[in-house]
Amino acid sequence: MLAAVALRWVGALLLLCTLAPAPVSSSSSTPDAAPSSFSNNWAVLVCTSRFWFNYRHIANTLAMSVLPLASPRNTRRPAEQTDTRPRVRAPRRYRTVKRLGIPDSQIILMLADDVACNPRNPFAGTVYSNADRKTDLYGDKIEVDYKGEEVTVEAFLRLLSGRLPESTPASKRLMTDSRSNVFIYMTGHGGDEFLKFQDNEEISAFDIADAFGGMWAKKRYNEIFFMVDTCQANTLYSKFYSPNILATGSSEKDQNSYSHHADNDIGVAVTDRYTHHVLTFLESINKTSQIPMQNLFDTFSHEVIRSTPGVRSDLFARPLDQTRLTDFFGGVSQVELCVGEDVGGAAGAPGEEEKEDARRDSEEKEDRAVADESGSAALQRPARPPRARRRRALDPLHASQQPAHEPAGGAATSRQASHGALAAAGAVGLLHAGGALLGQRKGRREG
Repeated sequence: MLAAVALRWVGALLLLCTLAPAPVSSSSSTPDAAPSSFSNNWAVLVCTSRFWFNYRHIANTLAMSVLPLASPRNTRRPAEQTDTRPRVRAPRRYRTVKRLGIPDSQIILMLADDVACNPRNPFAGTVYSNADRKTDLYGDKIEVDYKGEEVTVEAFLRLLSGRLPESTPASKRLMTDSRSNVFIYMTGHGGDEFLKFQDNEEISAFDIADAFGGMWAKKRYNEIFFMVDTCQANTLYSKFYSPNILATGSSEKDQNSYSHHADNDIGVAVTDRYTHHVLTFLESINKTSQIPMQNLFDTFSHEVIRSTPGVRSDLFARPLDQTRLTDFFGGVSQVELCVGEDVGGAAGAPGEEEKEDARRDSEEKEDRAVADESGSAALQRPARPPRARRRRALDPLHASQQPAHEPAGGAATSRQASHGALAAAGAVGLLHAGGALLGQRKGRREG
């Protein structure tokens, strides 16, 4: 008899395990990618060189946001074809940061010169980074935020720090926060621990390091990926000291950074080897790619780039083989839901919904008082759903991310379901035990 009771209790426990809801994770992560608490992506693309012979630096920067397809090395077009065949501007194909999801509103583009409108340009209003000229990088809708003499050391440092005049438009502001992953690309002429701006001033490795230090202190980034293509580029990140910074450069100290190829019709080099190699690699990824950073760095070689690219990851918390390229070159598509916090402000601070609820409650009390005095029915106002229900109605992702076995009520409903399952299992167990004891007593009486 006792064995039967034990079996019934085991059955009750199995019923409890079956009815109890499985724990739900508040966020999902890719198995082969280390977690990173970022919720938005920004890109700062800077060309610091002016003058026509630095055409390749402007093309490098534009290609980083609007990347053309990689071209073969031997792609010279005969002059007679260029002159006689009607040219049709290729449609803008958004590549790299734009193609992978970062919108124009979160890309700060700084070009120190406008080679597209330079009188030496045989193809007015265009910029190409390949000799085959398949893709116009400049296009009809290019958005240059800082151009010409606006590109200065002071402007760049103010952009990073956020210390801008109140009249500065939003398009010229880096409106990042502690959940922002920021990609910063710089190209131009440089040397040992400096980069030239406009051929008349320099920014030092200390300046950039302190700017990043200020950003970290003011919670203006979650992680930074710094990339620079210039002579002795690796010296520019040698002074960094702030956490969560990954840096790479095109050349070591005392090394030059070389151009890749020239366009004989344009008359100058149109891209640099390091940038061309990076952009060619990035052509293989899309928004959902899981390719890690390490794969890109493994392709760096002196034979291909003609210099020694460097990578500094000692300040970066995540392993490079678990850090996706799209964490910096792509736009965030997932949404993290914060339970128990106000949508309109920080936790504990009165949000817009609380203020609206208080106002309507006050109006309803006044309406009831007026109705009581006049003997008429109270004024009817449209009923508003509870705050939690309104929040889910405004955020369709919230409802869609609820588990299939859990209603949209949230964590409270899960706890109620668990308590209900526990009570049901306990009741079943007690009934079985009581029936067994009654049967045992009846058998003794009959005996």
